Amino acid sequence: MRNTVRHTLRLLCMVMIGSTMGTGKAQAGQSPAGASVLADTEVRQILVDRIDRDHRSVGIVVGVVDHTGRRVIGYGALDKGDTRPLNGDTIFEIGSVTKVFTSLLMADMAARNEVALSDPVAKYLPPDVKAPERNGQAITLKDLAMHTSGLPTNPYADFSVAQLYQFLSTYTLPRDIGSQYEYSNLGGGLLGHLLARRAGMTYDALVRERITAPLGMTSTTVALSPDQRARLAVGHNAQLATVPNWDLPALAGAGALRSTANDMLTFVEANLGVRKSPLAPAMAAMLTVRRPTGIAGLDIALAWHIITKNGELVWHNGGTGGYRSFIGFDAAAGTGVVVLSNTSTAAGVDDIGLHLIDPRNPLIQPAKTHTEVTANVKLFDGYVGRYQLAPNFVLTISRDGDHLFVQATNQPRFELFAEGEKDYFLKAVDAGLTFVTDGDGRATAVVLHQNGANVEGKRIE
Repeated sequence: MRNTVRHTLRLLCMVMIGSTMGTGKAQAGQSPAGASVLADTEVRQILVDRIDRDHRSVGIVVGVVDHTGRRVIGYGALDKGDTRPLNGDTIFEIGSVTKVFTSLLMADMAARNEVALSDPVAKYLPPDVKAPERNGQAITLKDLAMHTSGLPTNPYADFSVAQLYQFLSTYTLPRDIGSQYEYSNLGGGLLGHLLARRAGMTYDALVRERITAPLGMTSTTVALSPDQRARLAVGHNAQLATVPNWDLPALAGAGALRSTANDMLTFVEANLGVRKSPLAPAMAAMLTVRRPTGIAGLDIALAWHIITKNGELVWHNGGTGGYRSFIGFDAAAGTGVVVLSNTSTAAGVDDIGLHLIDPRNPLIQPAKTHTEVTANVKLFDGYVGRYQLAPNFVLTISRDGDHLFVQATNQPRFELFAEGEKDYFLKAVDAGLTFVTDGDGRATAVVLHQNGANVEGKRIE
């Protein structure tokens, strides 16, 4: 398994969602109770466009639950050249949607008095492993679930348990615990590891015993049986090339689960209360603990993200090297959506899920065609600097000789390409930047163009 920038791209998309809600372009509204999701023919056309027109996936399955019941719509293929149809029993890697299961385990174990949300992580680590602390404060299980631990994003490194322990024992936290939301794969993976240690079984076995078996989710697991492997959609990268599946030995709780649309619809129904479950109290408890993320209109609960403008839309997304996933629901409307894709792209499938829950949330439009021109390198020094788009999201512009680069908070550096003196675009992501300059040619702000939204960030010193 190789490292990936999947989650760093996810954070960029999250900022865009929070920002566009402020413009009224992507508002989660209070749909009337008993609302219906789009008709199957309309959903299928969205998938046809995404796959055949935009070439952003090989296959996608959508699951919907509303007042009419549940249904599954699929389009595309398990793999290029594979004629088997996609359906509700096709298995996908669900990536970070796994974190919702991990936090549900925590909430359920808390209800059983097996753990407490306020327990320090050190309580469940071996005695010879030192957990990071800062100013006398310890990281708690709740901090891991809400991404406020101060631990880094760490996009799915090939950590063994020994390497995880070594990292924890030597890492210095950059800020006070609980002071700031910052998405952390390592934190989610550590939470799953600690809960499994507390239960005395593997993470996979714990999920099966506490969640999937009670709910009858027979195709949700980490390790696949031969029958399940035969139903596994092949993963692809953004260039639609086949990629290997992921294995996360130490960080399974961050993103190791595989599942189907049928199983995930069952999970959504349980969260909506449509399906009775012994996990109902724990599911409800996950949403009672929350705080702002620092992104307008977006809260973080226990793993779940909640869009809070004009109602509440609860959601999480995920992705691995060859898959993207989305799960979300609007409890007031009684609607829920699952979207699973066997292709990992920067855009992902979040927009499809959000749009199906509330059509006022826009779909991503086809990528804009850019015409590259020769950059005026004399202007670069005026653009170099840091620009703040959200309280915890900054774009850093740098230059290396005749090349200009952008790096977002907790993301890798990408090169910028000119299509005008002030207009630049990225080839790695469907996004562009426009610099706003003063009379001396020094940029005072930058505007990020992505997913149909334009978000301005002021220069900060």
